[in-house]
Amino acid sequence: MARRLTPVSLPVPPPRLIVRRDTGLSAYETALERAGFALVAGADEAGRGACAGPLVVAACILARGRRGQIDGLADSKVLTPAVREALYAEIVGRAAAWSVVVIPAREVDERGLHVCNLAGMRRSLATLRPAPTYALTDGFPVPGLGVPSTAVWKGDAVVACIAAASILAKVTRDRMMVEMHQRWPEYEFAQHKGYVTPEHAAALQQHGPCPEHRASYVNVRRAAARLSLLENGWVDAVPPVDRAEEIA
Repeated sequence: MARRLTPVSLPVPPPRLIVRRDTGLSAYETALERAGFALVAGADEAGRGACAGPLVVAACILARGRRGQIDGLADSKVLTPAVREALYAEIVGRAAAWSVVVIPAREVDERGLHVCNLAGMRRSLATLRPAPTYALTDGFPVPGLGVPSTAVWKGDAVVACIAAASILAKVTRDRMMVEMHQRWPEYEFAQHKGYVTPEHAAALQQHGPCPEHRASYVNVRRAAARLSLLENGWVDAVPPVDRAEEIA
């Protein structure tokens, strides 16, 4: 006896798109909009390379048309603090949707940097309202988003919504690091924002880590071990480490 098979509706993959980089930072969003994806979100993080402070992930959907054309958008790392602050206010006021997720240093230690980065991307994109129909992520693919997505190499420099997300994440994190400076001024968090500099390395060696340092990082663990030896009267036999490196 023949069985009647019920047709299964499979998801249709997005069409192959040609993105012209010479049309500016909105080229990706424009090409995807023409293909039927009206709400394109970008996601990026700040603090991945730091050894202190949180990992901050942001997502943003820029409004279409003239409202979404924000002059001066660029990779947050190449902008001055004053320009980032001005663009942050403009993005918040004009974006169709935006969100920021803060992942504390302790969670980075417990779950690992890359796991936290992926989780932060998912959470920031999932909380956008309206929800995106397509996602563009900076640097690496993020599985489990529930919508089609593409990872864009150096996305914060070439895609408008990713650049906007990078500014949201960077400004949010910088503000938090300035607040941490008020509590732990000996580390000068307001200056280096938790990244490794000669001044930060020297402070780590002198004072040991504070609760906002990522204990799973090599330089932080070595500084803690060195301080413990000194406090117990041992000879300073642990050499300083001036690089941030997560322990697998």
